[in-house]
Amino acid sequence: QVQVVESGGGLVQAGGSLTLSCAASGSIGRLNHMGWYRQTPGEERELVARITSDGVTDYGHSVKDRFTISRGNAKNTVYLQMNSLKPEDTAVYFCNANLRRYGGDFSYWGQGTQVTVSS
Repeated sequence: QVQVVESGGGLVQAGGSLTLSCAASGSIGRLNHMGWYRQTPGEERELVARITSDGVTDYGHSVKDRFTISRGNAKNTVYLQMNSLKPEDTAVYFCNANLRRYGGDFSYWGQGTQVTVSS
């Protein structure tokens, strides 16, 4: 069993900052990458930021230069520092852990945390 738990969402004014945290626990095996995705009603889930086990990062176009993903001291923990937030950043943010287990790659999702940016 693998659990992915996010925390840190909330309400913030435009221009403000928030930090999201995510931890994966359980029978993790080998961690390929962890990342953050977001989704608004009626839209597809989109990549926000992702970091591999080697520390290589990848960002969605709309958040580049404003958001930073990092890993904690424990390899199965990631953080998303969000600065200069805009109302269009309002969404449910989901943490994802992509693991190699039993010879295959498996994707695990957290329950999501709401981020609301007021104008």
